[in-house]
Amino acid sequence: MKITVLNGSPKGDISVTMQYVLYIKKHYPTHEFIIRNIAHEIKKIEKEKPVFNAILHDIRTSDAVIWAFPLYYCLVPSQYKRFIELVSERGSGAAFKNKYAAVLTTSIHFFDHTAHSYMRAVCDDLGMKYAGSHSPDMYDLTHRLARLNLLQFADQFFFAVENRIPANRVYPPLIPVRSAYKPGKTGKVTDQGDKNILILTDTQKGDKNLAGMVSRLAASFAREPEIINLRDLDIKGGCLGCIQCGYDNSCVYGSSDDYHEFFNAKVRKADILFMCGSVRDRYLSSKWKEYFDRSFFNNHVPVYAGKQIGFLISGNFAGLPFVREIFEAYTEMMYANLVDIVTDESGDSKLIDSLTGAMAANAVRYSKANYVRPHTFLSLGGKKIFRDDVFTRLKFPFVADYKFYKRTGVFDFPQKNRKARIIGSMLTFMVKIPAFREEIYKRRMKKEMVKPLRRFV
Repeated sequence: MKITVLNGSPKGDISVTMQYVLYIKKHYPTHEFIIRNIAHEIKKIEKEKPVFNAILHDIRTSDAVIWAFPLYYCLVPSQYKRFIELVSERGSGAAFKNKYAAVLTTSIHFFDHTAHSYMRAVCDDLGMKYAGSHSPDMYDLTHRLARLNLLQFADQFFFAVENRIPANRVYPPLIPVRSAYKPGKTGKVTDQGDKNILILTDTQKGDKNLAGMVSRLAASFAREPEIINLRDLDIKGGCLGCIQCGYDNSCVYGSSDDYHEFFNAKVRKADILFMCGSVRDRYLSSKWKEYFDRSFFNNHVPVYAGKQIGFLISGNFAGLPFVREIFEAYTEMMYANLVDIVTDESGDSKLIDSLTGAMAANAVRYSKANYVRPHTFLSLGGKKIFRDDVFTRLKFPFVADYKFYKRTGVFDFPQKNRKARIIGSMLTFMVKIPAFREEIYKRRMKKEMVKPLRRFV
């Protein structure tokens, strides 16, 4: 059996994810594994057509494809995303059709499920036969049972390929938005006062709806906010995964491109931030993914704390529930407030105008009130993952994170609440007495639950 492995790590062969692939390869010596370092060589793949065509040839002549990558901001790295875009832009999807596919990722389990949902949707769109995924912790390979589990995954995948096991489609095709958006006259505008508003977009030729929506958003304010097109910035490339920023948040790119200065001078200083983009395959563009990935020089520090964030999307966003979840989690993890996500899906220009104007007004009102919604499981769960790992195994290399977490009280381990532990232990012992158990569970439980709150109402 011939398997093409599409390596999504910008680090190429020196990748945690690739060690899992090599372990599988070691235990299946009769299979032929062709490993293509997609993310590491994306510039060459993009510029040199023969290199791109050689990868397609490997895929066409393979029995199966393994999409293998580390998680970057809840998804694939931007370089990998760019490759997926190239397949679509160059009409090369036929090379993938009916090929069996599996996804293998490594991470610390922070939103690995959204990355897998994205790849499942991409495989569905390419007409591939999706035969499973595997999402180990980055160092699971050091544990015997995890190694066994990895080989079981590989065995099931190869069994599906050899026996032509049927595969179902989970994500239906996206229905393109065909209605042309025509912004109407701007009515009442919002006075932003001293609030600093920044609109980021990746608009390019052909994005007429997005361009119109951005223009309408800007016109919703008394003073036109600054608009920056990410495509106008000199950004040399995506995050390299080198973690040189772990010590003091200094990116390896330094001042060699515009990103670091742009982020610190513009993004950090904004009170209100709007992110505007068009749907590309099952996400926004790789340019937007590059923006998110490169911001990792801040590591896991919530640099958007207190900001109001709105999204303006052109395209079928309703077909991307996992992307909505990513945006919600992203803003929460950054201690920011998600104002709204406005799209052009309705095809109703008047409604889009109304929603855009409302988002603009709400953003200013929330900002003046310093309003941030309470966190949900999306951020609370994620915060605990980072808290625990930065406290232990990721204390190095993420030295800057550790200092920030310690200084700001992120290391708020529940077991340190001694009072609650003592009371819990006492009551756990006392309810062993039948009469006390009867009194607590049948007569007093509901009243005791609201008792701490009653004095406020």
